[in-house]
Amino acid sequence: MVDKRIVILGAGESGVGAAILAQKKGFEVFVSDFSSIKPAYKKALDDHAIEWEERQHTEEKIRNAREVIKSPGIPDKAPVIQRIIEKRIPIISEIEFAGRYTDSKMICITGSNGKTTTAMLTYHIFKNAGLDVGLAGNVGNSLALQVAENPHEYYVIELSSFQLDNMYEFKADVGILLNITPDHLDRYHYNFQEYVDSKFRIIQNQTADDTFIFWNDDPAIRKGIEKFKPQATLFPFSENHEPGVKGYVENGKIILETLKDTYTMDRDLLSLKGTHNLYNSLASGIAAKVTDIRDEKIRASMSDFCGVEHRLEMVARVRGVDYINDSKATNVNSCWYALQSVSTPLVLILGGTDKGNDYSEIEQLVRKKVRSLVFLGIDNSKLHGFFDGKVSQIEDARSMEEAVSKAYCLAGKGDTVLLSPCCASFDLFKSYEDRGEQFKHCVRNL
Repeated sequence: MVDKRIVILGAGESGVGAAILAQKKGFEVFVSDFSSIKPAYKKALDDHAIEWEERQHTEEKIRNAREVIKSPGIPDKAPVIQRIIEKRIPIISEIEFAGRYTDSKMICITGSNGKTTTAMLTYHIFKNAGLDVGLAGNVGNSLALQVAENPHEYYVIELSSFQLDNMYEFKADVGILLNITPDHLDRYHYNFQEYVDSKFRIIQNQTADDTFIFWNDDPAIRKGIEKFKPQATLFPFSENHEPGVKGYVENGKIILETLKDTYTMDRDLLSLKGTHNLYNSLASGIAAKVTDIRDEKIRASMSDFCGVEHRLEMVARVRGVDYINDSKATNVNSCWYALQSVSTPLVLILGGTDKGNDYSEIEQLVRKKVRSLVFLGIDNSKLHGFFDGKVSQIEDARSMEEAVSKAYCLAGKGDTVLLSPCCASFDLFKSYEDRGEQFKHCVRNL
């Protein structure tokens, strides 16, 4: 029956979770992945007797779907997606599909940078407060799988623009928009406004009973608010106290103003350091306050949170040189935050798969702080075109071992070697996690 047939493209965490939920809800399910499927996901599909294929897309098994659930990693320009669009078959995300089968409270976080840290900190606060909460989206387990097999009263969901693009009826009870800087423009026709519009889907379907938390000083967000006119109750945050701002720092204290009361905490007690992490903490703290979590629980959780692997992660100090793993910095703005947070002279490792990067955003900080650059990638021509002549020492590397070895030779006592690549990892590595793990392994072997 076509009206009960759902096709899922991509058999990763989100796709397999969606398949299991769809089957549980009585749909005929077919899963297709153009790449190889990991053994654990094959087993999960087999355990549920769900039909699947890998390394191909069998069109006759796809074009009779009632709906297609698409992995966020598959671009619209992919031939299989173009054919689905031509046949006018609706395409949705796993988050959209899962949202149909739960009435749980959704705390949803997006932004170009900081969303993983903010999601994990928010989850940490909620969990430590004793709430029944799940972590989903780009971190944690598939939302659909949790809805199917391990439902929670609350979900903290990290959402990329790719997931938001295929969400239509889903609503965030608490929506958080941390920042918007150029990223993934190759997926948005190199049009920044298209990317901004995608991020603002975080507020779609919100009403006055819902909450929208955002960074007040981001010009793209401010323009977006004028354009989209959010219906939710607004909670802007900023480092400084300005009219209307609800989360800020004053006299060394974090202050969060909600409709019911005001929360205060010494800034020095925050476990996460740096301006970018201040913003993440303000956003998480407001989300906790509007959910009526007690102040002492918020204070304890914001004081003992350990941070996110591969994001400004201190690896080791070798012969007086600090090595920091920021492999999760897959765009220029993430690297900007990293450069801003380090006060010592730097040897910076950059490179990978360029996503339409504009390196002028970090040029001033590179000139000021970076004594040497190591370009790690298959094609470093764009990096050379921008940075040659701006930093005295530049080296190329074709492997992590070579990059760390060259950085070791370039760094002096008191320096920091920072892996903050600005780029995706897929030219030389399986993922940013793989890139970060290799960096840590090589550093520990110095």
